[in-house]
Amino acid sequence: MSSVSKADRKTALDVASWSFNIVTSVGIIMVNKALMATYGFSFATTLTGLHFATTTLLTVLLRWLGYIQNSHIPLPDLLKFVLFANFSIVGMNVSLMWNSVGFYQIAKLSMIPVSCFLEVVFDKVRYSRDTKLSILLVLLGVAVCTVTDVSVNVKGFLAAVIAVWSTALQQYYVHFLQRKHSLGSFDLLGHTAPVQAASLVLAGPFVDYWLTEKKVYAYNYTTVSTFFIILSCTIAVGTNLSQFICIGRFTAVSFQVLGHMKTILVLILGFLFFGKEGLNLHVILGMVIAVAGMIWYGNASSKPGGKERWIYSAPSDKSQKPDNLLGSTETDEKV
Repeated sequence: MSSVSKADRKTALDVASWSFNIVTSVGIIMVNKALMATYGFSFATTLTGLHFATTTLLTVLLRWLGYIQNSHIPLPDLLKFVLFANFSIVGMNVSLMWNSVGFYQIAKLSMIPVSCFLEVVFDKVRYSRDTKLSILLVLLGVAVCTVTDVSVNVKGFLAAVIAVWSTALQQYYVHFLQRKHSLGSFDLLGHTAPVQAASLVLAGPFVDYWLTEKKVYAYNYTTVSTFFIILSCTIAVGTNLSQFICIGRFTAVSFQVLGHMKTILVLILGFLFFGKEGLNLHVILGMVIAVAGMIWYGNASSKPGGKERWIYSAPSDKSQKPDNLLGSTETDEKV
């Protein structure tokens, strides 16, 4: 009975984690779309800095309440994470500016193969045939509904490469650091959020001026636009926290594959709130293919042999559950 209860509890926590991430991620995309498209606030890097500043305030509160324990991350590990994370943010913004929307979407899709490569090289993960095919089906479905015009230029291609690799490395490091240093999601966020907030708030206005030739200080802050900025920052706290929870409980690859459900929901909500002209049979077919691939991936990767770590390569300085046996990487982590 205890094993059944533990399995039920894990399933409930997994569903809650994914639901939390999907709701907050889709919510912040819709709010930011309204903020930038309707109210002209095009300062994405600065806005992300404000997101992490708000998240830092939450970590201070959680530490005061005792939900964040005293822990340590070596400075080189922390700096590497922040470097990857900040390059991911800036790289994605630059890639979107310098590339066509179609090539930008292809670049985003390539994060899954890159994340798989990182797991194979560093964690010695092996995927079954069904798991590989299900990933390909998800990529196909999302490509069908999002990729339109595709044009490539040298500087856009380089920006996309930096964005893809830095994002994949950042998401891999979330899982890696939690396991290596026996950290919970709150603990890791408490270390990384203040450093990201400081670096992005300081550098954000300069990066945004380079990208948009507009000064964030000269923006006309109305009551409504300020409300949307505050709302965006509030939702971002949940987005940042839920990302750490999900990747900590699963892996970066699972987060990427199943995370494309957010892409589907954003498309649907975009059609509902911002116009239905893009909703056609072609897009609907892509959505159906992608969702089928996600269901197949969830089933295939959870089976014995679907996704296994042969040798666990991340040593730990602290006591933690033994993880040197052949088994699935979808471990029951403390959230």
